[in-house]
Amino acid sequence: MDKTQQVRKIIDLLKKEYPGARTALEFRTPMQMLVSTILSAQCTDERVNKVTAALFKEYKTPQDFAGAGLKAFEGRIHSTGFYKNKARNIINSAKIITAAFKGKVPDTMEGLLTLPGVARKTANVVLQNAFGKIEGIVVDTHVRRLSQRLGLTKNNDPVKIEKDLMEITPRSAWGLISYLLIDHGRKICQARKPNHAECALRDICPFKNI
Repeated sequence: MDKTQQVRKIIDLLKKEYPGARTALEFRTPMQMLVSTILSAQCTDERVNKVTAALFKEYKTPQDFAGAGLKAFEGRIHSTGFYKNKARNIINSAKIITAAFKGKVPDTMEGLLTLPGVARKTANVVLQNAFGKIEGIVVDTHVRRLSQRLGLTKNNDPVKIEKDLMEITPRSAWGLISYLLIDHGRKICQARKPNHAECALRDICPFKNI
């Protein structure tokens, strides 16, 4: 089968395995989604949710984040790792949102990409989950790993991987395929030791014999 057929098969099989596939990040507003996604870099969603449970009680609006003291904010997000860069990016993004976007998180790819620390992965997550807009495919470490193992891409750069996936994935599934692959990557196709025996994709996966 060609790659387009393979992707459709992958989606069909994984939908049966993970019928509730969605973001694990907990949020109520676009700003919370943006902050959570920035914090999730090199950090588990579980840890992020623990940090934001307290964080969002103190900081509720872009203006609140924009006015945060850097050192105090670093302390609140310390356990998510890379906290200095994350704190700076969140506060500076909030300042731009407040000044340039009238206090509202931008709902376009172009607007989101003007914010510090926001690349296409983060922008796609925010657009999909906060605004219901699907402009691309989220490529995180799980999606990158599984896309390569399944032979869907030979690239390593997330932007190029996203382009490859967009070309072979039905547009109606752009918002779903990432979360299916993420759930499968966490449960079965882990980085160090993929569980081929229990993999729903074992019959169509070229990596199982490597």
